[in-house]
Amino acid sequence: MAAGEGRSYLLKACLFATGCAGIVAEFTLSTLASYLRGNVTLQWTLVMSLMLFAMGLGSRLSRHLEDRLLDRFIGIEFLLSGLCATCAAAAYFGTAFVEGAGAVLYGYAMLIGLLIGMEIPLVARMNETYEVLKINIASVMEKDYYGALVGGLLFAFFLLPKLGLTYTPIALGTVNFVVASVLLWRYRALLERKRKLMGAFWGMAIGLVALGVFIRPIIQFGEQSRYRDRVIYAQQTPYQRIVMTEWKGYHWLYLNGNVQFSTYDEERYHESLVHPAMQLSGSRERVLILGGGDGLAAREVLKYEDVKSAVLVDLDPTMVELSRTHPALLGANQGSLHDARVKVVYQDAGRFLEKSKALYDVIIVDLPDPKGPNLARLYSREFYRLCLKHLSEDGVVVTQSTSPLHARRAFLCIHRTMEAAGFSVLPFHIGIPTMGDWGWQLGMKAGRVSQETLRQRAMGLDFSGVETKFLNREAMVGMVHFWKGLFEEAEVILVSTKMEPTVDEYYRNAEWGIE
Repeated sequence: MAAGEGRSYLLKACLFATGCAGIVAEFTLSTLASYLRGNVTLQWTLVMSLMLFAMGLGSRLSRHLEDRLLDRFIGIEFLLSGLCATCAAAAYFGTAFVEGAGAVLYGYAMLIGLLIGMEIPLVARMNETYEVLKINIASVMEKDYYGALVGGLLFAFFLLPKLGLTYTPIALGTVNFVVASVLLWRYRALLERKRKLMGAFWGMAIGLVALGVFIRPIIQFGEQSRYRDRVIYAQQTPYQRIVMTEWKGYHWLYLNGNVQFSTYDEERYHESLVHPAMQLSGSRERVLILGGGDGLAAREVLKYEDVKSAVLVDLDPTMVELSRTHPALLGANQGSLHDARVKVVYQDAGRFLEKSKALYDVIIVDLPDPKGPNLARLYSREFYRLCLKHLSEDGVVVTQSTSPLHARRAFLCIHRTMEAAGFSVLPFHIGIPTMGDWGWQLGMKAGRVSQETLRQRAMGLDFSGVETKFLNREAMVGMVHFWKGLFEEAEVILVSTKMEPTVDEYYRNAEWGIE
């Protein structure tokens, strides 16, 4: 192989690696922004758009680099190595000290995008000596795109689930460091600024090692700054960021920064979610729980001896395993997920209903709030029609429905959407100290019972036959009553569908306190 041909292959191999690293950089920053800033759709859109815009600027600026192309390319890779490796630490420090995670992340996105945008033009210009224009451009772009595919697969199936947001940025920085180092040592005789690049090499090598050693306490410090109480557990899964905190023996569970429950008062939530549905159903032998990987809804379901089977569908195996093994969760759910009657299925709730042919007497929807299109589809008319399809004749569906006080329109949207799917719907709510006023919607087939009849039945429920900490008949009577004017605008609230997830818009506009 001729020397020129060998250099061409090496340059394109480096571009394959940088294409891999570039797409992982975009995904990493987008995931960080989603976790630290909330609103997944908005953050992915902003970060990806900023990076692509900056890549265009980088490509434009590269035309002004007229000499020392190899030196400049190696220098860019060292800079990318440092920026990529430190993005998570910088974002968490921004959160801890100045509440500036957004500025840090968007700034990093622009800088990294700018440097990535310079890579392809520089490699193409260095490679033009060895290949004619049409082959040069095609082969350079080809290697970059192939690298992006490999990077995307690695991020989804290995980097994020195995290394998390703690070590993925370091692995990303290492890729750029290796690319720069291979070119530096292989072609150091051709370099004009060899001494400076050697200094950059040793500086980055030491920096990456030091960051690998100290990154965990840095991330833990930044994570702790986001929570009032002591963080005792934090784990990034392919689906969400799980954090648990502790205060005076009570525990809080957060998913992607949003509180799911506190052991201080979670009974008010889970008893309200489960027991009205269980007692209004014509039978409760077969129960389906969608979500509820913490095992707390299952704990309440298993209080009924006539329950023969309870299928729990949760997307995240890590959450379920944590609930089975962590002392705080195991104590709270009383080992419900170890009960022989409980079968756990790891699958998306919507996909499960689409594929399943089983009928259930009670379907309990215990999912996070409809925040973003992915969750909003599980509050859509199509989703509730699937629930209706899997419901026995006198069965009951109940879903958590966010706060009727702070997210009024989202709450009303869920109500209207369930009605549009064919349910008679009973809304109810209760005040929960750690969450505020919270609501649910309970539905039965519209042809079997009217809404008023359902309401009267609910007020007549007697919970004395089941062990509860909070719920009784008097509490239930209060729960089905709402304040004046809540439902006055219900008629103008739009039904949420998969194609038009209006519940997401209503939820995002709630602002939790002022609408």
